Amino acid sequence: MATSAGIQVEERGALVARASLFGPFALTDQGGAPITLSNRRARAVLAMLCLEPDQPVAREQLTRLLWPGRFEAQAKGSLRQCLLELGKALEPLEQPLLVVTRERVMLTNMRLRTDLSDLEAALMAGRDQEAIALFDMIGTRRLLDDLNVGDAFADWLEARRKQVSLRLQALVERALDDIGDTALRKRLLGAWAVQQPSVAPAAMPIPTDIKTRIAVLPFKSLGSADGPDYFTDGMVDELITTLGQVPQLLVAGRISSFHFRDSPFTPTQIAGELGVTHLIEGSVQRQGEQVRIHVHLIAGDTGFELWGQRFDGSLDSIFRLQEDVAQAVTRALAEALDLDMAAPLVRTMTGSKKAFDLYLQGRALNARLFGDGVLDNAVELLEQAVAIDPQFAEAWVELAEVHHNISVWTQCLDRNAEALRMAECAHKAIALAPQLGYPRALLAIYEWTRNNIVVAMDLVFEAYRREPTHPGVAMRVGSFLLYIGRTRDAAPYVMAAIEQDPVDTRKFALLIAVHMHRGEFKAAVQVGQRSVDLGWPSVQLGLAMAATGRHDLAVEQYQLTKKLVNTIILPPVGSGPMTDEAMDAYWLVAAKGVCSGQEADRLIYHQLLNMMFATLHDKADMAIIAPAIMTGHVELVFNGLGLRLTPANMVWLVMLWMDIDPVRQIWQHPEFIPFAQRIGLAAAWDKYGWPDLLPQPSNRV
Repeated sequence: MATSAGIQVEERGALVARASLFGPFALTDQGGAPITLSNRRARAVLAMLCLEPDQPVAREQLTRLLWPGRFEAQAKGSLRQCLLELGKALEPLEQPLLVVTRERVMLTNMRLRTDLSDLEAALMAGRDQEAIALFDMIGTRRLLDDLNVGDAFADWLEARRKQVSLRLQALVERALDDIGDTALRKRLLGAWAVQQPSVAPAAMPIPTDIKTRIAVLPFKSLGSADGPDYFTDGMVDELITTLGQVPQLLVAGRISSFHFRDSPFTPTQIAGELGVTHLIEGSVQRQGEQVRIHVHLIAGDTGFELWGQRFDGSLDSIFRLQEDVAQAVTRALAEALDLDMAAPLVRTMTGSKKAFDLYLQGRALNARLFGDGVLDNAVELLEQAVAIDPQFAEAWVELAEVHHNISVWTQCLDRNAEALRMAECAHKAIALAPQLGYPRALLAIYEWTRNNIVVAMDLVFEAYRREPTHPGVAMRVGSFLLYIGRTRDAAPYVMAAIEQDPVDTRKFALLIAVHMHRGEFKAAVQVGQRSVDLGWPSVQLGLAMAATGRHDLAVEQYQLTKKLVNTIILPPVGSGPMTDEAMDAYWLVAAKGVCSGQEADRLIYHQLLNMMFATLHDKADMAIIAPAIMTGHVELVFNGLGLRLTPANMVWLVMLWMDIDPVRQIWQHPEFIPFAQRIGLAAAWDKYGWPDLLPQPSNRV
């Protein structure tokens, strides 16, 4: 964790070479002089790396694609000779371009640019004129039009062409959404149509509701006496992630899928709850180094099996086995739906079986979230994994998320110290795998704790551009926009996150906030009740009920959250254990202060909150901040959040913009604008727009 949280992760090494991927593959040095590659398989290796320059390619994959008919030892020897010839051909370059290890081959620090990377960068950055010029230059040329090294490579290349086409289409769609100039939109669309004549202009943008919705249910762990195990769950996690790469699919997130582990519901009932048309079920049997996976595709409307297959493999080739399963499922879905789907790829995460096993164990503990020592044990396992393989990007991401969860869901003494460790791990992951979006979303949380809210907003939108189908990324975009009061902008992202993970009740809190901001109190009550029915507490449900005038019922509902103290709702750091009588008394005062609608009850609760602020270790604890916002305690809100933002207390900023008394007393207070300037909110408004409920002043303090 030596990486500083303040480093610039986007910084690249000096440019060494350029490659042309559209049309015949060509390589030039920094000055434009051509580099001759006479060995066609060496050209194919370099072309594969250039297509995805931030991803290493496993030696096993290279031998499988380029020497498919040879014995393993012979293919490995051919690859070694090929890499030697490639290295010799690249010697004229000023600096090394390749890194070759025993397990994989990769480019050095992305010191190579391609016409494809230039085009994607222009589209992502909104440089529309540059993108149009690049499209015009590329014309109708296909990717790597001159490489012919056998059927296996040809099949792989065709799948990559489809993926690149779909990736570019998504970037063009987003660019068209952002362009206000009709003439410029027409030029970009026309340039894209030349490159992709099969894509009719009328078909863009593609609405998300035409995606096929599927869910991967928890697989059974055969031979495990203790029920589900971390290895089986890890296989399901990776299948969810891999299928999520297929543009035509909308895959239910892990939290929603795993909600139905050992469910008494029928497949049709589960499909209805998740809003999907197809389910994937299966089992995993692991005996020593051997792994057997059974997979079944189920029709959601009938519960009938449409397809099933058995897969056998070993831990030595676990990523290839995962890829085989994901691609077979995709083919079965494509056949069942009569669609053309690009085959997904499984990233080779690590060459170490031990590191991968530790990663799966740590990931399983992180998913549990609650329990004595669960997250600390997850940290220990994941730190062992990255110690074995420091290049294991996914383990760094998981470790970052564990530190985030510790900062939010445990009684840690220094929440922002955990946020710093989260940021260090996120930086590591981004440096190793720049295509990932989620670690940027975690890094954005850290920037909130530093009051760099503009930087945080920039990071989370960059995360969304890179991983728009990641429900955790969409949730962060929606939540951050709610924090700054941009409810109209936040709502689509919140709905997208719920659409991707429809039974993840933590996302329901954001939807309740959207309704409360808009004054849609009955809708907020319905969402809150759904959250409670699914087993997650909703403090906001009591507040929403109070907003509808049902104060007695609201007080009763709010008090129910005391049952979850020490499990999901933790007492503030520094507070001692409370007797049952004291607990009952506290929650009655809290429930009345928030929900009774009586000014006397609110002021009594304010006195209790003042005492907590004076005596507790963390004066910005969410146990103070959350009720201070909900009861309109202006002084505590300004003092507590002005003291520090933490990953735990910032989530309650979603409540700040509720258009109800007494909450509106906070953002209507004359000192609110200076407060917003001090903590960084006002700077975010300057860039991302003024809050929906707040009239923009003609001058600023």
